[in-house]
Amino acid sequence: MERELTVGMLMSRIRVEEKLLLAELEKRGAAVIRFDDRVFTLDLHEAHPGMAACDVVVERCINHLRALYTLKMLGDWGVPSVNTYEVANICGDKLLTSAALEKAGVPSPRTLVAFTPESALAACDELGYPLVMKPAVGSWGRLLARVNDRDAAEALLEHKVTLGSFHHGAFYLQEFVAKPGRDIRSFVVGDETICAIYRSSPHWITNTARGGAATNCPVTDEIAALSLAAAKAVGGGVVAVDLVESERGLLVIEVNYTMEFRNSIDTTGVNIPARIVDYVLAVGRAAREGRAGVLAVAG
Repeated sequence: MERELTVGMLMSRIRVEEKLLLAELEKRGAAVIRFDDRVFTLDLHEAHPGMAACDVVVERCINHLRALYTLKMLGDWGVPSVNTYEVANICGDKLLTSAALEKAGVPSPRTLVAFTPESALAACDELGYPLVMKPAVGSWGRLLARVNDRDAAEALLEHKVTLGSFHHGAFYLQEFVAKPGRDIRSFVVGDETICAIYRSSPHWITNTARGGAATNCPVTDEIAALSLAAAKAVGGGVVAVDLVESERGLLVIEVNYTMEFRNSIDTTGVNIPARIVDYVLAVGRAAREGRAGVLAVAG
């Protein structure tokens, strides 16, 4: 009799999403090992015994750096993860995401990158005002700025230079897309766009973390195809895609690799944690079968 799958849950703390995923894994009979990124250490010379024992590890860290480094080690140890290091690396950096979308031909807002305040100011003038200035790494709509004129651009650039951190060393500038009071977040699991929500707000930042209201968004053929194309561009897996309606059609703004979904289950009527667990278990089974095939050939 085949033993149950062992699933690792990599997390910072147990939020609503983690509770839902853990409950779903328990319902499926999976053996779950929890890994708290505030507690464990990683030895670069030897695989973590608990993680190496897993058929698959689900990444649910809050901190991007902790997620990225742990996923890197899991990949080096040959432990499958959802999502992979490659996906986290791209999605965790808005510049890398925009570059991946552009390379794949996925429609997205025009984006310029500059490395000095002088070149950034020239880029702002080229894009035209208003525009959006973002940190390359960040979430929940934090530190986004709508820049309405050159005076505002000069002030913001001065602030970024004064702050002086690594993440303020490059200036990520994007055309401002006038939203119809909302944007769209779609959820992609594997090769399917499973559902989508509208995020509505009188403010130009519509993230639910910033007070945006979630309502169901029917998954049209266009939303489904564009979301899948965006997910494929960053490496696939389980992602949330942020889209905006514009005069030239839907544009992809960002792709998120550790998305929150608590506000989207009842809103869409889709059991998102169940669909995620379906995918996770499929990855784990495929990895186990692959290892068994290798052993059979070797034997």
